[in-house]
Amino acid sequence: MTFLYDIGNVLLKLHFERFHLAVLGSENSPLPDELANLKDPYETGKISDYEFVRQSLDILESPLSENEFTAAWEDIFSLNLPMWKVVHSLKAKGHRLILFSNTNGIHTRSFLKTYPDFDLFDHHHFSQEVGAIKPHTDFYQSAIENYNLIPGETLYLDDLPENIATGKELGFRSWQYDLNDHPAFLAWLLEQGITLAGSS
Repeated sequence: MTFLYDIGNVLLKLHFERFHLAVLGSENSPLPDELANLKDPYETGKISDYEFVRQSLDILESPLSENEFTAAWEDIFSLNLPMWKVVHSLKAKGHRLILFSNTNGIHTRSFLKTYPDFDLFDHHHFSQEVGAIKPHTDFYQSAIENYNLIPGETLYLDDLPENIATGKELGFRSWQYDLNDHPAFLAWLLEQGITLAGSS
């Protein structure tokens, strides 16, 4: 079986409040709209890492250096350990694992370097490399073509309902993952006929 794995709030917990604190001075301060609007161009590779950092600092009129901003942008992740236990079990059972995520160059280099267990994945399908983002169908269709996916034999995990909706439209066996209800995900896996290493 093939598994498509979103990253944020599935494999890695997201802590954007750390970034807000570092660059805005408060965990609760919202990002300026102009900065938030850089997300899609950056995640589809339309602007470079350098352009993203430089434009962000200009928008914020921030005294931070480029290196300080980049460090703050990287410091938003922690492991979702229960899900990594599942990943190890799936790999031991011989399933094909594909990272399937909207992301960007700085984050990608950071989490791949920081967490070596990402090497367990057979492939990665990242928005900044594909030039498309979820929930747009182009992102999914390119994965179908690149990895010869059969949607009905592909299990797709994501935390966002709009992304899951596209997955279901295209026939993927899709589950909206909730960090606070991991047991519901384990129950769904069993319903799909997936047993984990160490279980019967």
